[in-house]
Amino acid sequence: MSKIESAAAKQSAAASNRTVTLSVDGKNISFPVYDATEGQSVFDISKLYAETGMFTFDPGFMSTASCESKITFIDGDQGILRYRGYDIAPLAEKSDYLEVAHLLLYGELPNAEEKKSFNRTITMHTMVHEQLHFLFRGFPRASHPMAVMAGAAASLAAFYHDSLDVNDPAQREISAYRLIAKMPTLAAMSYKYSIGQPFIYPQNDLGFSENFLHMMFSTPCEKYTVNPVLARAMDKILILHADHEQNASTSTVRLAGSSGANPFACMSAGIASLWGPAHGGANEAVINMLREIGDVSKIPDFIQKVKDKTSGIKLMGFGHRVYKNYDPRATVLRETCKEVLAELGQINEPLLKIAVELEKIALNDPYFVERKLYPNVDFYSGIIYRAMGIPSKMFTVLFAVARTAGWIAQWKEMMEDPKAKIGRPRQLFTGSAPRQFVPLDKRK
Repeated sequence: MSKIESAAAKQSAAASNRTVTLSVDGKNISFPVYDATEGQSVFDISKLYAETGMFTFDPGFMSTASCESKITFIDGDQGILRYRGYDIAPLAEKSDYLEVAHLLLYGELPNAEEKKSFNRTITMHTMVHEQLHFLFRGFPRASHPMAVMAGAAASLAAFYHDSLDVNDPAQREISAYRLIAKMPTLAAMSYKYSIGQPFIYPQNDLGFSENFLHMMFSTPCEKYTVNPVLARAMDKILILHADHEQNASTSTVRLAGSSGANPFACMSAGIASLWGPAHGGANEAVINMLREIGDVSKIPDFIQKVKDKTSGIKLMGFGHRVYKNYDPRATVLRETCKEVLAELGQINEPLLKIAVELEKIALNDPYFVERKLYPNVDFYSGIIYRAMGIPSKMFTVLFAVARTAGWIAQWKEMMEDPKAKIGRPRQLFTGSAPRQFVPLDKRK
């Protein structure tokens, strides 16, 4: 049994002594209750159809637990995010991305020897097959990098036939290493291709985030030294975005994986889901919003439009589907944002001045405070990326790079769960009742 497998094989949920009773047409049916380590308990309705002939109806899965997981816990009301029991803030401040990736995969933070071995393994897998250069050249230069990333991630299955057997623990493990290692390389290649610059190969003497920034911004014609403040900021962003429980893209990865699809195809599916503006595209939408405002003097008029529900204008980067308190990731990134702007001397950059003023208003205006529309992680990450010189079309790509560790950890957990089944949501059909076919010459 591999180390990852042993982490996943820890005790599963056991039924409590409680039950929930449902009355259907005079018949009472009891369902067992499972208690969570933290958060909401659930009752098991897997026998509901057999007992009642009915399904549940839950659009958006707002009240449905789709799986059992030991990886990430969120309490949106309290503003809590934990990876494997560790609060996100100390992980972001004291750890690094690969250490967190190890935690997500194995369930424990590595000791010094394990960390050295894990980092070395990831480093040795950062290069991609040289033929991938030709794949990139098949895309128009103006392609959105997320379109390129989705194709490139899926194409890895064509190059690594030795790790496509999802039932082999060793192959699952090597796939995890390859995906975590190669996603930054693919992301940097998508950026370089879009601006017409040559691809930059990974450097084995650089750390994970340093290496990524080097591949993004260096050129063959002169030496490039990565700013340590920016490298640390990037590492924090990657940690904060590494996993976020059963969100849309993670659920997509799990659903794709439930069919037995190879992990590279599953990651491509996750990238496609993440691309949506309501999910991973939010930080790009923040910068677009700031550009539309254009000047600090126009903020009051913009705020009035936001408050007018008929205007259709939204305040991007504020509030969150899950968090009804301050996003704990935003608390960390707010200070990092200040550090980056100070390091780059961009405190007075026009677009960033608009962002700072918007933040001030949102934190003090009763309209936003009452509705708990606090700045979220997308607001600050977008500003940091902008300050670093990363174009807005790359924001969601960086999100995908970060989330790869979480996606692959979730995928592996599902694959190692003996209770997992192929995903098959039910529906409430409200279409036409049965009808008789009418030949074409008799239709009115």
